[in-house]
Parts: sequence; structure tokens; C-alpha cells
Amino acid sequence: QVQPVEYGGGLVQPGGSLRLSCAASGRIAGINTMGWYRQAPGKERELVASIVSGGSTTYADSVKGRFTISRDNARNTVYLQMNSLNPEDTAVYYCRWLIGMRPYWGQGTQVTVSS
Repeated sequence: QVQPVEYGGGLVQPGGSLRLSCAASGRIAGINTMGWYRQAPGKERELVASIVSGGSTTYADSVKGRFTISRDNARNTVYLQMNSLNPEDTAVYYCRWLIGMRPYWGQGTQVTVSS
């Protein structure tokens, strides 16, 4: 059973940075798309950024120029570098992997941006 696990959430001041990572143990083949989603209180879960196996990326308009997604296929890991954070970025962040046609979700990590 593939179980991605997120790391790196926490409390940060406005204007600060955080780096999230998401990894799973074992040999895992065929991870096509790796993505980050977030869900703020009272809001629907939304796509933040995604990256396909060839390296092409997609970003939500709200994070373009501030967040960067990357992946290390050898380590089965996806990263999300978040800069210039603001309170509107406060949410639980989830990683999602697509293997074949099946999605695998992590349990989520809380990111809180507050002074």
C-alpha cells in the first residue's frame, strides 16, 4: 500500500518561507503526477501546484511566482517551496500522487501564517 507522508508544516510569520516535502518508503514505480492541494477552514480543497513525470508544472494563480514545486523521482519525493507567505495561505496542505489512474493522498500538514 502506497502511503505518501507530508513533512515541513508549521507556523510562520507573514513574508516568511516554508518548504514542504512528501515521500513514501519502498520501491514505487509509475508515479505520473505529483501534486499539492490545500484546504482552508470552511473552503473546498484546491489545487496548489502539480508536476508530471516529465517535469512540466502547473500552479494556481494565487501562488504563481511565490511557490515552486519540484520532484526527486529517485527518492519518490515531491517538494513545495513556499515564499512570501501571507495569511491567506493558511491551510492544511495535502500531497496527492497519481499512479496509473489511482490517486494516493497524504494525511496533510498544517501551515499557519500569522504574526
